[in-house]
Amino acid sequence: MTRITNAICSIVLTGLAASAFAQAPIVHQPPPPPLDQQQAQPGDQQQPGQPAYPQSNQPQYQQAPPPNGAQQQPPPPVMAPQQLDQLVQRIALYPDPLLAQVLTASTFWDQIPDAATWAQQHASLTGDALAQAIQSDNLPWDPSVLALLPFPSVLDMMARDPQFTGTLGTAVLSQRNDVMDAVQRQRHSAHNYGYLAPNAYDNVVDDGGYLEIQPVNPAYYYVPVYNPAVVFYAPRPGFVIGGAIRFGPVVAIGPSFGVFGWYGAGFGWGGHTILIDHRVWGRTYYNRGVYVHPYAHPYVRPAGPRVESHAHYEEHGNDHHR
Repeated sequence: MTRITNAICSIVLTGLAASAFAQAPIVHQPPPPPLDQQQAQPGDQQQPGQPAYPQSNQPQYQQAPPPNGAQQQPPPPVMAPQQLDQLVQRIALYPDPLLAQVLTASTFWDQIPDAATWAQQHASLTGDALAQAIQSDNLPWDPSVLALLPFPSVLDMMARDPQFTGTLGTAVLSQRNDVMDAVQRQRHSAHNYGYLAPNAYDNVVDDGGYLEIQPVNPAYYYVPVYNPAVVFYAPRPGFVIGGAIRFGPVVAIGPSFGVFGWYGAGFGWGGHTILIDHRVWGRTYYNRGVYVHPYAHPYVRPAGPRVESHAHYEEHGNDHHR
């Protein structure tokens, strides 16, 4: 009798539970956003009133994806010395101040494509006129990126190869010492084979085993143009070493660019430090979201949204033709 009673109770409870679940509404959860939207950063959104870049008549650059999981934890895998050697070859022979600006700007790889387009659009401006255009257009990028605007060819190289730029930036954030050591290894190779030597544009100085490359005139820079497959390897018989490194047109860096870190840009090679505006660049993989470099001569961005005004271009362009 007890067994029959228990069975009847069990059947009744099961029926009640099934009825309750049948009456409960089914809530459809929206699908999770795509992975690229999940990783989007606040700075990636276009500001109201900001023109879309690049324009159709300018080089089309791709945004660099976060390399090696740079926006995720844990930090990316450590790159081997041989990988770093290949990574830095195309920039290792840049003069020290320019190289320091390239390394720090690469840590803001997502800003490079837009900056490269702007630099191409304003390639006719130089010196104070260019500095005024940067101020007038209220450009939103980090000062390390603004510092490269006088070098359209360098920004173009970085923008056309976003994987290189993103990987370099991640390595600077997570393996700065190793990156600087790789630069020195490549410089020593080029120096030992006779390619890297003092010339009319740059002085090459051995400072306690560290090779420094400094412009002959600190106000004038020439971007070296070379083939990494040539200058870092033993020359073949009969090859003319003197023609392996050429130099681009002069780029004048005057006092108006001091606010972008050109005062005291370079390296403390022995201490593995990058110096911008005489201050140690301390941005790392772990503080990259909040770090602000303490410029001695800080760039004060004008209030208001980014704009695109060619009034400065017309004024200086007319003055140039008078």
